[in-house]
Amino acid sequence: MSAPEGPTLRELAVQALSSVERGYDLLAPKFDLTPFRTPDAVLAATADALRPLGPFGAGLDVCCGTGAGTGLLRGLCRERVAGVDVSAGMLARAREACPAGEGRHPDPEWVRADARALPFREEFDLAVSFGAFGHFLPRERPGLFARVRAALQPGGRFAFPVMAPPRVGSLPYWTLWGFDAAMRVRNALWWPPFVMYYRTFRLPDVLADLERAGFEPAGLYPLAALGRRPDGAPRCRLVVARRPAEDPA
Repeated sequence: MSAPEGPTLRELAVQALSSVERGYDLLAPKFDLTPFRTPDAVLAATADALRPLGPFGAGLDVCCGTGAGTGLLRGLCRERVAGVDVSAGMLARAREACPAGEGRHPDPEWVRADARALPFREEFDLAVSFGAFGHFLPRERPGLFARVRAALQPGGRFAFPVMAPPRVGSLPYWTLWGFDAAMRVRNALWWPPFVMYYRTFRLPDVLADLERAGFEPAGLYPLAALGRRPDGAPRCRLVVARRPAEDPA
């Protein structure tokens, strides 16, 4: 549930009937008051897992939204941090949330661009992304991942958390199933589409798409601080893929 000061049901409905870009422009002023903002616990656990893999010079937050992941990168990267998002409204909120001139941390750069056409080439040694991949259809993922790979220096890492799927038949399982079904109906009946599907980002498929895009596996780290499921499996893992060190393209 959103905080009391968060978006109303009507505001969420207007967003859902807009395009992805326009919808997030509308939601941006109240986005951090919704459950859609990446929880601080996930950010902290991710930072703890990445820190031993550093040091990092330059970091890129792909689909940065209001800058939660960009703030994480400022604590990990020594030289440069950039956040990229397609929504001008979200970037405006990110500028407010992560102001420049904060001492020893790199001042963030904010770039408006579609993640499927990132305007970078071999500029970063770390890229992260949080909670955005449901906005891309499965057939778009290899191309998206290839653009991230191109933005990384050879040997650079791409990291993102993946939650364990809910138990089949549980309330979270049917909630996600119902949401995805409602979005498919909405997109069949209403233009422009709003792509947001929770059940299309399955870990085995994602790992295969990363390999197809030219990444090599670098690790699958349990984020222990986020707990375990009743069967003992971690509730969340951090996927880390690496652009090969000997990569001419």
